[in-house]
Amino acid sequence: MTQPQPTITPKLEEPKFGFNEYAERLNGRAAMIGFALTVVIEYVSNQGVLSWLGLK
Repeated sequence: MTQPQPTITPKLEEPKFGFNEYAERLNGRAAMIGFALTVVIEYVSNQGVLSWLGLK
């Protein structure tokens, strides 16, 4: 005997926290912006980020 199939599909909102597609996309964008800013800082100041921050 076959199981009856539901007639409607619930519309669930994806959570904004935890490991989900939204959080991973946001984290990837923040990492790309950080990397680009690091490259710009090194190019403008002619020294590495550690030297720029005074750690080297």
